[in-house]
Amino acid sequence: MEPESPVARGVVPSPNHGERLGGPPDMLVLHYTGMETAALALQRLANPVAEVSAHYFVFEDGRVVQMVPEGRRAWHAGRAAWGSENDINSRSLGIEIAHPGHAGGLPPYPEAQIEAVIALARDLVGRWSIPPARVLAHSDVAPERKEDPGEVFPWDRLARAGIGHHVPPAPIRDGRFFAQGDAGQPIEALQAMLALYGYDQPVTGRFDERTRAVVTAFQRHFRQARVDGVADASTITTLRDLIASRPGPGPGA
Repeated sequence: MEPESPVARGVVPSPNHGERLGGPPDMLVLHYTGMETAALALQRLANPVAEVSAHYFVFEDGRVVQMVPEGRRAWHAGRAAWGSENDINSRSLGIEIAHPGHAGGLPPYPEAQIEAVIALARDLVGRWSIPPARVLAHSDVAPERKEDPGEVFPWDRLARAGIGHHVPPAPIRDGRFFAQGDAGQPIEALQAMLALYGYDQPVTGRFDERTRAVVTAFQRHFRQARVDGVADASTITTLRDLIASRPGPGPGA
């Protein structure tokens, strides 16, 4: 197998993949490995016992290798959903980024690595016609289970390079906010907005643990200055601006 992306320098094959269901990929999901070293993470992704994989792997120094053919269903997202899609693995391409994650102190991503992620993502979204609003974090599609690639990942830089959907986050100010335990029509409205954008958020009118997890995931991606699971005016305004400016097909396209 030769690398399908010109950005990849080689292939480290993983056996952990299967047939795609429901059509070609139209989503791109970004992950961090959350492990101490890139070598350990690459070994795990290629281990059949682990039953996890990704299409591409990006080292800290910017080297990229392919692990699973793009036409195959890599096992990278797990139990996840976005819009009307419940089989994210079948409809997505997955990029694993070598990074120690939250458990490792969430250090900044190296410059060479981000440049490589941008080049790879630009190639993939171009060749597969992936809409900007379907370039997502693992935490977006699995908010109760996952935190990656985390609030230090520079989504704004990717957007400036033409990858993904982004708006300037609204400034954080004092004022009314909604948090776990609240209930009523304003919570219904917040939940409906999150679901409209694509999050797997039931509209119950109760700010429960699921809602807190979804708000936290939203903040990790789109309002990174404060990630606390509290729906303050900055969070809600940023969400409103994203919905208003979303290009292309909707979340369930």
